[in-house]
Amino acid sequence: MITIFTMLVSLLSQISYATDTITQPTSIRDGSSLISKDGSFELGFFSPGSSSNRYVGLWYKNIPVRRVVWVLNRDNPIKDDSSKLTISQDGNLMLLNQNESLVWWSTNISTNASNRVVQLLDNGNLVLKDVINSDNGESFLWQGFDYPCDTLLPGMKIGIDKRTGLNRHLTAWKNWEDPSSGDLKNVVEFTSNPEGIFWKGSTKYYRTGPLIGAESRGSVGLRDNPIYGFEYSVNENEVYYMFILKNASLISAGVLNQTLSVRQRLLWIPESRTWNVYQSLPIDNCDVYNVCGANGYCIIEGSQTCRCLDGFKPKSLELWNSLDWKQGCVRNGNWSCGVKNRDGFRKFIGMKFPDTTNSWINANMTLDECKVKCINNCSCTAYTSLDPVGAGKGCSIWLGDLIDLRISQDGQDLYVRMDSAYIDANHGPGKKFILPVSITLSMVLVILFAFSYFCIYKGKCKVIIDKIMMIKEKDEDGHDDFELPIFELATVLKATNNFSNDNKLGEGGFGPVYKGTLQDGQVIAVKRLSKNSVQGSIEFKNEVILCAKLQHRNLVKVIGCCIEGDEKMLLYEYMPNRSLDLFIFDPVQSRFLDWPVRFNMLNAIARGLLYLHQDSILRIIHRDLKASNILVDNDMNPKISDFGMARMCGGDQIEGKTSRIVGTYGYMAPEYVIHRLFSIKSDVFSFGVLLLEIISGRRNRALTYHEHDHNLIWHAWRLWREDIPHELIDECLRDSCILHEALRCIQVGLLCVQHVPNDRPNMTTVVMMLGSEITLPQPKEPGFLNQRVSIEETSSSSREEIPSINGITISRLNAR
Repeated sequence: MITIFTMLVSLLSQISYATDTITQPTSIRDGSSLISKDGSFELGFFSPGSSSNRYVGLWYKNIPVRRVVWVLNRDNPIKDDSSKLTISQDGNLMLLNQNESLVWWSTNISTNASNRVVQLLDNGNLVLKDVINSDNGESFLWQGFDYPCDTLLPGMKIGIDKRTGLNRHLTAWKNWEDPSSGDLKNVVEFTSNPEGIFWKGSTKYYRTGPLIGAESRGSVGLRDNPIYGFEYSVNENEVYYMFILKNASLISAGVLNQTLSVRQRLLWIPESRTWNVYQSLPIDNCDVYNVCGANGYCIIEGSQTCRCLDGFKPKSLELWNSLDWKQGCVRNGNWSCGVKNRDGFRKFIGMKFPDTTNSWINANMTLDECKVKCINNCSCTAYTSLDPVGAGKGCSIWLGDLIDLRISQDGQDLYVRMDSAYIDANHGPGKKFILPVSITLSMVLVILFAFSYFCIYKGKCKVIIDKIMMIKEKDEDGHDDFELPIFELATVLKATNNFSNDNKLGEGGFGPVYKGTLQDGQVIAVKRLSKNSVQGSIEFKNEVILCAKLQHRNLVKVIGCCIEGDEKMLLYEYMPNRSLDLFIFDPVQSRFLDWPVRFNMLNAIARGLLYLHQDSILRIIHRDLKASNILVDNDMNPKISDFGMARMCGGDQIEGKTSRIVGTYGYMAPEYVIHRLFSIKSDVFSFGVLLLEIISGRRNRALTYHEHDHNLIWHAWRLWREDIPHELIDECLRDSCILHEALRCIQVGLLCVQHVPNDRPNMTTVVMMLGSEITLPQPKEPGFLNQRVSIEETSSSSREEIPSINGITISRLNAR
């Protein structure tokens, strides 16, 4: 009898655990499990491979070969087998040790409730909900589907919830014995036309193509098929995609494979009792992101993998011929925007649509309206219809270079802007332009004859050359021979619509900045010296001199200047994303600057500053490096701007003294504010402040720090001393941040803002620190910790310049 009774108790015990629900009085201990109501999924404790770590995982119940598809505590392994999964008194799902003294994992929901349940649903979703709403399938307080691991199950969303900021993405296991987060991720990139992206660390590795419109977009990754279909949603609340099985009896899932760097579509074959790979992405070498560079396309069937679009040529023929295609292709030089009969579109059939980072869509336009929209914008390089057959409604246009193109049997029609000579493949440019070239040549000869007449008989060569081609003057330090194209005032007025307020981009200490469009369609930014500006002709001339000599990819390019009467203007390349401060200090915009973007920005700014200090013709000390003086292009590449306060030094000169303090308070080094000593180490200090701002998303002089932290530098230094520097990292970087890189950057930033200039590294060392794994020294106390310099302390004379306290550069304080 005792034996039978014992067997019954054991049986009842096992049955009691065959449940899909945890209530607050109960728990699931190591050795027991939850089973979904239909028996499809089981959730319990496991150890992967030969690892001794314990995890709570989810797997298919009726498949003998266990494949874990979701892990609750992937980055917090349990060290023994005495843990349990339970609901705490405040209503949170928690993973505790046996004595309930150690919390391995928790849902951390702030609202308290005493009547909650956890349920494993039939689709594999583990949910936490209130009992009173248990029948409402949408009223989940927390759900496992919001936190995918390496496996995409049917009904699981990949994408962004705009309301909460939740970013659902797949992250591969590090290896088969370690489910912690690897460096291969599958995310939805939120652009005007979102698309699925694979990242390997900070490198974009593969993209599916746009989600809006046709499903294919040149990739079978999201294409409909007999086994499963995709559901897309791009609305005011969410941006996501998910797959749905067409036959409920099939078992299939998408899995990120860290070892192979692919996402595999697995299909369970009951007859052979094996998992078969139904699909693998990327498919081939042409699927690797941007393998052919800008304006180049990949064709896997061809004898030459990469080719330039018609009307384009390799940017570097030598590299291209050596099979290095990264620099891509550039226009042949004949294209002229807005010139009649010289501008048109050529249709490319079967093309994977370009990267949508710099794109624009309108779901209601026709294809013809889309063409007009593109032709009227000289930044537009291609357009297409959102309709799969290219004839229905919907318009998508691309601005700037076309990135990540390939020919595919699943591709769509893409209309690429180019010189009209290349639009009709049966007609070359030769005969078509014989007459125009002859007329142009005749006009040039007439102009040259007239020019010679003025030079020889009127003695006006010097005036004409200086006015039309360049300015030649000496600056205050004796440097001469600078040249920059001069624009007529009438040209600038026309470009900016007479400095219309609608074209105004902003205003700084120099004066207002306007957006303009030149006659050839080139979009520019015009910085106009205000008559009431505290900066004057010296700063203007200084910037003209420097900008004519400086050429670097991380410096803003100056197109020319305008000097006419009282008007003094500089014409820059237009940076559509404007300045960096508009991103990093904005709670919404900052979410689009993930860790790879910010880390790349830090490296790019450092290289630009290194060029100024060491590699340019003259050693340049910027003296006003700050977030608002870093402009951002279409590809989120940062460029240093505003050289009005910069100083040129001799080749061996690295420091100097000034009677005028210029710059922005909060970015200036203490020796500069107190003793008026500037050096390349002053710029290093400013870079350190900027680095800390980019990582934290907070201004140096914000008012939201700890009561004892007067600024960001002080705050960062306190966190460093307390060994919690990770708390400095912007909250919106939690999902994308590579922690060891971020902590290294914080250490570099603190090294840059050390109080003593000689303790700070130079920019050569900074670039090396950011780009390698060398051991870094421990930072010493930063500047402005022992004393805070007030504005009054820096203004001892009426002619002395003071720094700005509001982010706008101020040069001079006039006596009253």
